[in-house]
Amino acid sequence: MTHEEYMRLAMSMATGLPSAVSPNPLVGCVIVKDGQIIGRGRTQPPGGNHAEIEALVDAANNGFDPMGSTVYVTLEPCPHYGLTPPCTDRLIQAGVSVVVVASTDPDPRVSGKGFTQLDDAGVQVISGILEEEARRMNVGFFSRMERARPWVRLKVAASLDGRTALLSGQSQWITSDAARHDSHLWRARADAILTGSGTVYTDDPQLTVRGVEVSSQPHRVIIDSRLRISPTSKVLTGEGAWLFCAQAEMEKVRVLSACGAQIMEAPGENGMVDLHEVMRELARRKINEVHVEAGSILNGALIRAGLVDELLIYLAPSVIGRGLPMFDMPELSGLNERSLLEFVDVSRVGEDLRIIARITAPA
Repeated sequence: MTHEEYMRLAMSMATGLPSAVSPNPLVGCVIVKDGQIIGRGRTQPPGGNHAEIEALVDAANNGFDPMGSTVYVTLEPCPHYGLTPPCTDRLIQAGVSVVVVASTDPDPRVSGKGFTQLDDAGVQVISGILEEEARRMNVGFFSRMERARPWVRLKVAASLDGRTALLSGQSQWITSDAARHDSHLWRARADAILTGSGTVYTDDPQLTVRGVEVSSQPHRVIIDSRLRISPTSKVLTGEGAWLFCAQAEMEKVRVLSACGAQIMEAPGENGMVDLHEVMRELARRKINEVHVEAGSILNGALIRAGLVDELLIYLAPSVIGRGLPMFDMPELSGLNERSLLEFVDVSRVGEDLRIIARITAPA
């Protein structure tokens, strides 16, 4: 087998929800000796073993000695102490001969240092095998490390003519049960679900994952410039939501804090919330992926701010006519000002159409 084939096996080990191991990335590892796979592993939830250690333990449990073996791992082994000891030390102690890596770890505590430590110990390092695929597995982690903000995925359910609700605001339900279940799978992979106060006021959503098994619920984030949401809102039940406002009025802060909410000020222009600061703060809180389910105004504001990386669109086989749009965007003076997209996937989900598109050139 080739390096690429073994690396694909390592990638197949790194399956599961990114949120299950967050803020760490999904990582898979296989150990090969004399053409035989002797150990396999994947990174465990925070505090548990990293993929390399899991693979070494697996090899030992199967009665194999990793001395002289080749290790395939989807991300550069860590050389530092965190919640767990350095993986590089364990690999060196095990006497492995070669470490083949898909991608350098963008974490400044690791980036390149793991390779150097292995090389200094006489372990051959080969990197860049299926690098782009490895990065796609952990878009949120790479985004947080390289851009100091999470990967933002914006979900919209709409009719074929792009309407998310009637003018009255009625929107339940435009898309099918299958599409709604699928959207919960996408919620489940995110560290945070974000919406605006208008959606909370109109729909009173829970913003939780339902019908999908998760180890913990995503954080709930509300953009609420004037802290106008009701303390009885469903989004405030359970673990405390994170509310971002432009200016915190002390009485409203007191009432909402009593409901368990955390209030953060992020003042922007014209009395609105600074969305860039929101994303920076979420990154500081180690949020890798944000799933947005909001109304057209906030959707449009996020796109105009260049903060949306990916669109998750469910289109129902129906036509509504006059209604609320997906995005509230200003009129363009020319087509050269439009946002450009790349269709990543187009699939049928139940009776609906699901489109995943990445923004390649923001407006």
